[in-house]
Amino acid sequence: MDATDVTDLYQEFGDERLPPGQRETTEFPVLSKSGTPDWDPETWEFTVTGAVEEELTFSWAEFRELPSVTQQQDFHCVTGWSKFDCPFTGVSFPEIAERAGVDDDAVHVMFSGLDGYTTDLPLEDCMREEVLFAWAFDGEALPADHGGPLRVVTPHKYAYKGAKWVDGVEFLTESQRGYWERRGYSQTANPWKEQRYS
Repeated sequence: MDATDVTDLYQEFGDERLPPGQRETTEFPVLSKSGTPDWDPETWEFTVTGAVEEELTFSWAEFRELPSVTQQQDFHCVTGWSKFDCPFTGVSFPEIAERAGVDDDAVHVMFSGLDGYTTDLPLEDCMREEVLFAWAFDGEALPADHGGPLRVVTPHKYAYKGAKWVDGVEFLTESQRGYWERRGYSQTANPWKEQRYS
């Protein structure tokens, strides 16, 4: 599998690949706020709404036809573990943003999932090629317990910023807080600054 290695992005944020307070693991633990939601590939939709020139809706088949990339990324969980060299395949955030046309007054992004989960990030933190709407891991369909059919991955942030079972993204003209952010977690979530809580 031909993957672009983006694991050196840590150099923008810190001196060490493993952020402070993290331990490396070869496992891929499963964490979620509730159970794994059901989905139907015939009725699933992905929506792009908010401060954009054109709101978009994709079926599962349509989303899978979008240009995709495979990247080798690191994955940092806010609970203290990191998994290196994760091969994710999906559609980059800038690809989606370009298709929708982002309004000049958009400053923030809210991601939503099939389980009702939400998480937010400043727009500038999303407009990176490494932020993927990932539908495959290691060449196989993303397992349901890891967020399949589609999850966001944010290798420069703690992983709670990467919504599992993602089915929508909303471009916002002012900051809003997502599920964990309303419960005291950091909105910026930089692992190299240990921004776990606000």
